[in-house]
Amino acid sequence: MNSQSNATFEQDLLDRGYSRRQLAKVAALLGAGAAAIRVTGAAAQQAAKPVEGAVRIGANECWTGPFPVAAESAFKLVTEGNRYEPDNEHEKLFAAVSAVEGIPADRVTAWPGSSDPLSRVAVAYASPSRGIVTGDPTYEAIWRTGAWLGAKVTKVPLTADHRHDVKAMLAADPNAGVYYICSPNNPTGTVTPIADIEWLANNKPKDSILVVDEAYIHWFDGPNAAKLAASRDDVLILRTFSKLFGMAGMRLGLTFASPSLMEKMMRYDGGQVTAMLPMTAVACGTTSLTQADLIKARRAEMIAAREKSVSHLKSKGIKVIPGSHANMFMVDWGKPAKDMQAAILEQGVQIGRSWPIWPNVSRVSVGSMQEMEAFNAAVDKVWKA
Repeated sequence: MNSQSNATFEQDLLDRGYSRRQLAKVAALLGAGAAAIRVTGAAAQQAAKPVEGAVRIGANECWTGPFPVAAESAFKLVTEGNRYEPDNEHEKLFAAVSAVEGIPADRVTAWPGSSDPLSRVAVAYASPSRGIVTGDPTYEAIWRTGAWLGAKVTKVPLTADHRHDVKAMLAADPNAGVYYICSPNNPTGTVTPIADIEWLANNKPKDSILVVDEAYIHWFDGPNAAKLAASRDDVLILRTFSKLFGMAGMRLGLTFASPSLMEKMMRYDGGQVTAMLPMTAVACGTTSLTQADLIKARRAEMIAAREKSVSHLKSKGIKVIPGSHANMFMVDWGKPAKDMQAAILEQGVQIGRSWPIWPNVSRVSVGSMQEMEAFNAAVDKVWKA
């Protein structure tokens, strides 16, 4: 970034209420990218750290790797690893996304995961005076980044049926810069109706941004918010290949947004995101998107395993928060979740953490049927009503 653009960058942030000390944090964040997010979310990262030998159902990972046909596409790129981009791999990915989602290709950007775009949204559209509004509990990355930078953060409890309360979110900060909805929500797995998302898009300030994080949307057989990003310039949709597609370690994500929205997100460091992407991940993702039958089958397999454990817990009188449409569910033990997490880990099963608003509730990721049977057996050994 040249000196003139650097001065413009600094002045923009100062005009939006950041101090010069906060400017240094912004520069560090954009330079470090995902590493900065890992620092601000250290407690959550530690909770998800794998325990050797344990059944791992705590980090919302898929129990299996990529579809075999997608893995073949990735391996083909391994054999052509001497080329920077063997055969227009990015263009193939964008074309596949456009065909599957009905999004113009110029509104699709690929990323090495979701941390970078979430950071850029916070920098570009939030500030000490134009804050970030999120649900509670929900995925924390964007509000952790905002709080670390010095932006105002407002957290609004979910509704009684555990969806985002969009009217309460708008009322809580009618002049926010960013409104964030995760649907299906992490950690509850619940879906916020498209009608509610559209209501917030239509009623928020015209110069604010609505971010809809659909990391888990492929686990849900229903409508999604992609059409909003296809037709509006103030909505950004996040997608990932880390969940149903089994590519968490390959680091590939997408955003759907207008070129003008993206331009503001990218202007601070002239980011060339796609240049950082491994071609193996791009090829694997391109093939994965088009596997409608395999997506449906993997979704059905997950649902069967999820419902078996949910039914088992209910049969023991343990409360499960209803309504999950993702590869996770929330268990209300009626006692400190940390203690139950530790007791179940002693039985060789690693479940997820709790959230501050729900200290007695654990998130359990859905693994294979065999892994969920191991979870059920562990609960049988430690549960005392």
